[in-house]
Amino acid sequence: MERTDLPTLRALGFKDEELQRLGLWAPAAGNSGDLAEAYIRRSKKRDDLSTLRAHVRDICRMATSEDVAIRHVWFEQKSASKAHVRREEFEKATGAVLEGLSKTLYVWKTDRLSRRGMGAVDRLIDDFKPRGARIVSVTEGLDSSQRGVRMVFGILSDRAREEAEDIAMRTKTGGDAHKAEGRWPGGVVPYGLRCPKGSGKLEHDPAEYPIARRIAEALLDGETPARIANALNAEGIKTRKGKMWRAQTVIHLAQSPSWAGLIPDRERAKDEFGNPLDRWHRRGAPLMGPNGHPIQAGEGVVTFAEWQKISAIISGRSRPGTTIGDRSRGIRKAATIMTGILRCPYCKGSMGNGGRNYRCITRMNQGEAACRGMATLRQRVDEAMAVMWIDHVLSLSPDSPTIHAIARDWLSYQDPEKENRKTQAIAALESAVGREMQLRKERFLLNRMSEADFDYLWRELNVQIESLKVELAEISREADLSPLMDPYSLAELWQDAGISGQRALLKAALKSVTMIPPKGVGDRTPILDRLEPHWRDESVNPAVEAAWDAWEERRTGVALMN
Repeated sequence: MERTDLPTLRALGFKDEELQRLGLWAPAAGNSGDLAEAYIRRSKKRDDLSTLRAHVRDICRMATSEDVAIRHVWFEQKSASKAHVRREEFEKATGAVLEGLSKTLYVWKTDRLSRRGMGAVDRLIDDFKPRGARIVSVTEGLDSSQRGVRMVFGILSDRAREEAEDIAMRTKTGGDAHKAEGRWPGGVVPYGLRCPKGSGKLEHDPAEYPIARRIAEALLDGETPARIANALNAEGIKTRKGKMWRAQTVIHLAQSPSWAGLIPDRERAKDEFGNPLDRWHRRGAPLMGPNGHPIQAGEGVVTFAEWQKISAIISGRSRPGTTIGDRSRGIRKAATIMTGILRCPYCKGSMGNGGRNYRCITRMNQGEAACRGMATLRQRVDEAMAVMWIDHVLSLSPDSPTIHAIARDWLSYQDPEKENRKTQAIAALESAVGREMQLRKERFLLNRMSEADFDYLWRELNVQIESLKVELAEISREADLSPLMDPYSLAELWQDAGISGQRALLKAALKSVTMIPPKGVGDRTPILDRLEPHWRDESVNPAVEAAWDAWEERRTGVALMN
């Protein structure tokens, strides 16, 4: 029997012999007090794997000295400072401790654990403490179960957050300076161009430029993006990533200012609290210099005048609120419940809204050369999926992950205000805990506060923290699952959900549904028999199974009596 983390360890470059020496070869066994989780993180892919292997070795030495076995090594490449970045492996590592699988979480250093400040780390310690669990920072020699260490953890995590903010500021300042000087800011270079390493300037790519120029000339002649994509696919010409061309690919390419060799003007997206996200809004306009002219980053596939003409042609065909040439459409409301879930049987790609029908998106965007395509009446698929979804949910066990996912996702959709209050309560709690740690630092480390002032402020903060914890516990209470167990309540829930709600309910239970092709023209096979669902969870409801068994037993008994 192999360890579940063996592929991760081998991907980090460990040989089997060394894993045996480190105690990471066989699955760890024992009670939870003798087991630990190890969390390894790197921020960027270019970080050296040798350094990460050294982190694992240091953690193993600490575990050996404490007579603890590493149950699982969790590794991921994610930022620890950005609140909007979800760290799945970190959640699994802490989840294993919270579920009682182990009692220790090892990290190499506090900044590998979190760069989100005192509040985040303090809340994690609060969750661990009632379970008799602990966090251990190997290189800093910190153990959260020891008296007085919590404040040190808080100060180090706050320092890590400040360091992350300094790095972000230096990076942004350097990037802005490079763009002002006409240096390519990085990222994906448009098709037809390249940026030689170290030059910071765009130039024609000999392999791609002739095709890119052909696309530009076709657009200038008034050809539609769909016809251009179909022609390229028919000739077997692939995109840079080896995929088939789509009309949307041509539109995005043509609307990018960098296709004309210009620096694009991008605006960073922000969350509801004004914090920057790792997404940028494309304004579809070049960055202007102090003289009011676009900043050139080198050669382009088209000239600035040609780019403006192409943009005008596409804008003339645009339809507000659609994907056709409209950059200002925002987030469109859902028009169908199966878009993104229903699959074409030929190319296995998504089927989407095609008027009264669901149609193969690959066929619509890339032409017949990409897929022969398929279409089916939308109304009958929607009605059949409602029946299949209700039957499937009723067959699931109350402990099914799908049942809980439906309850969680549906409540999030149905009551977004509650989810917002939860997010705000978490942020407020982290802020209050951070202020408490800062207060302790001012009093005990820097000695810049009198004991009376400290006692007064600490009591006020403590009342606020306890109040926020109570509020968070109330908001986080488990959802009522009873409506998902009753057929009438479930049918009413589906009918009242609307298109967006029905999509949320389907996605919580379904991975995808494949449309089986007809046997021929006029095929009368019921639509339920032509939909092949791929459910997320196949566990069954014991009550339903028991009812079927009882019915079968009665039927068999009657047959024997006759």
